[in-house]
Amino acid sequence: MILAVSDAETTPARLVLYDGVCGLCDKSVQWLLDKDEAGALRFAPLQGETAQAILARHPEVPEGLDSVLFVEREGGEERVRWRSRAIFHICRHLTGGWRALSWFRFLPAFLTDLGYRLIAKIRYRIWGKLDQCRVPTPDERARFLP
Repeated sequence: MILAVSDAETTPARLVLYDGVCGLCDKSVQWLLDKDEAGALRFAPLQGETAQAILARHPEVPEGLDSVLFVEREGGEERVRWRSRAIFHICRHLTGGWRALSWFRFLPAFLTDLGYRLIAKIRYRIWGKLDQCRVPTPDERARFLP
């Protein structure tokens, strides 16, 4: 049985928190599973126990934030990034040319978040909401937290 992450010491080194009912987010997670050949990323829905435990530890994350979050743990320190910052830091762990997207993290967040917010605003209209997700393979299932 997989247990929710209750403290920073048990948080996976690289964790993507995503909207579990968003069609775009689901497609993005499937894409990340394909592009993360090293298996460095773990995933948990924002609606789940793991995300709620992490958010409770991080008051710096805006209340009610409706965004992808990327949680990185290094040397016992847990850091949370959201919106475009999360995406660019996730890209650092991908293979091939996708890693180059991580360089956009050096641009001002107010600029890159503008694009993120525009897409986030229309994501349900274009990609819809999910009632169900595809069944992950056993290897993929091991990369998900509740």
